[in-house]
Amino acid sequence: MAEKNLDFDRIIDRKNTNCLKYDFAARRNKPEDVQPLWVADMDFKTSSYVQEAIIKQAEHGIFGYSEVREKYFEALYGFMKRHHGWEIKRSWLVKTPGIVFALAMAVKAFTDKGDGVLVQLPVYYPFSEVIEDNQRRVVSNTVLQDENGRYYIDFEDFENKIRQERIKLFFLCNPHNPVGRVYTADELTRLGEICLKYGVTVVSDEIHQDFVFKGRHTVFAGLSKEFESISITCTSPSKTFNIAGLQVSNILIPDPGLRKRFKQEVSAAGYSQLNVMGLVACEAAYRNGDEWYYAMLDYVKKNIEFTKEFVKEKLPGVKMTDLEGTYLVWLDFRALMLNAEELEHLIVHKAKLWLDSGDIFGEAGRGFQRINVACPRESLKEALLKLEEAIADIHRLPEKKK
Repeated sequence: MAEKNLDFDRIIDRKNTNCLKYDFAARRNKPEDVQPLWVADMDFKTSSYVQEAIIKQAEHGIFGYSEVREKYFEALYGFMKRHHGWEIKRSWLVKTPGIVFALAMAVKAFTDKGDGVLVQLPVYYPFSEVIEDNQRRVVSNTVLQDENGRYYIDFEDFENKIRQERIKLFFLCNPHNPVGRVYTADELTRLGEICLKYGVTVVSDEIHQDFVFKGRHTVFAGLSKEFESISITCTSPSKTFNIAGLQVSNILIPDPGLRKRFKQEVSAAGYSQLNVMGLVACEAAYRNGDEWYYAMLDYVKKNIEFTKEFVKEKLPGVKMTDLEGTYLVWLDFRALMLNAEELEHLIVHKAKLWLDSGDIFGEAGRGFQRINVACPRESLKEALLKLEEAIADIHRLPEKKK
């Protein structure tokens, strides 16, 4: 069977399919006619191998409780080894319906109410939500920008926060969402050594590990046996193969003690078998999806390059943070000197776009917007042209009215 779903230019109508991205603008206080480039799923059909595996399962007609056999792990093992050089073991695997669920389980398993959990703002906003919703405190080692706008880690602050706040748990986001950094092996080693020194457990969200455009992805746990012993590595085919709605994640925990505590919290939450379609899709994607994956990655890379040139040439007052990983572009609007309400009006009501406001990622995200460029290029071009016109209107205003 040959891969059939390689036409990434094809615009697929997702409206009226109960699609969170397209069908719920009014419910989320947005105009009905906004063009959505916010939530992190792609506007491409998944691999035809995944699609046909799901169809085959559906044709069976019985959807009872399901588990995986050895073939599932073999597909996962093969994908991780091929693409990341990481050899995993069957005993490490804990399957969950999503990474955010896994983050919440880790908070419960490894901290107590009132404890601080370390993150690196601005970061994927459910990090903060699962911490606060479980009566813990968000402590931030905020990533900073150098003179070229590239984000970097303040290691001195990282260690100080761990020591001062008596941190037990650190949420690492690598590749980092939304700033697009892909941390180097040296950076991760330095983080890991500090965590080892203070006995900090590291939950490493590596869901965007398959979207690296500069450098290479380094699995944190793969750097050393010592890092393995403190790591909970969160992976999923959901971003890579555009199957987020099927709710399947593979959480890899080498240390038996950490794994036992984590599994106890999953059990206490009342969760056991995953969605059968998610299991089927994951195995098919990791076993047969490489052709689709490489073609999709090349297309997204060209979208990123297109966006970079467009922003540079046609969006005065806007800067695009250099994207090393993910398909989520981080745009800096601060030079336009707009307050939060004015920027929201520009994006939503003038440009008629639905992006993710930087505010939701923490205070360090103010003045930024996150835009999802994993869509047909004509859709992306349409959105950027709308933004160009909206910004041109601002520049046509008298200076005092900007």
